Amino acid sequence: MARRDSHFVCQQCGHSALAWTGRCPGCGEWNTLVEAKRPGATGGGRKRSAGSLAAAGEPVPLREVEVPSIDRLTTGVAELDRVLGGGLVPGSVVLLGGSPGSASRP
Repeated sequence: MARRDSHFVCQQCGHSALAWTGRCPGCGEWNTLVEAKRPGATGGGRKRSAGSLAAAGEPVPLREVEVPSIDRLTTGVAELDRVLGGGLVPGSVVLLGGSPGSASRP
């Protein structure tokens, strides 16, 4: 399927949608979506060459990736801190799951 060179922008709130609808999903106003050309859209739907893909970046082995040191918040539960790599990263979200009763205390 070819990529569209345009999208629809709400004149009230600026919400962007791929297809025109009578009502803006962002603000709920009627008949405010106007067709606009996508920024950076190329005409004719040309495919990228292998050279342009290589310019985006070269693969790097994991052992060569530099990991920045981030201060972590300890939870007070040693095993949980170990699983989280030393504690919670500020600003992150961690989803915990398990069978019912698996987190019960003795």
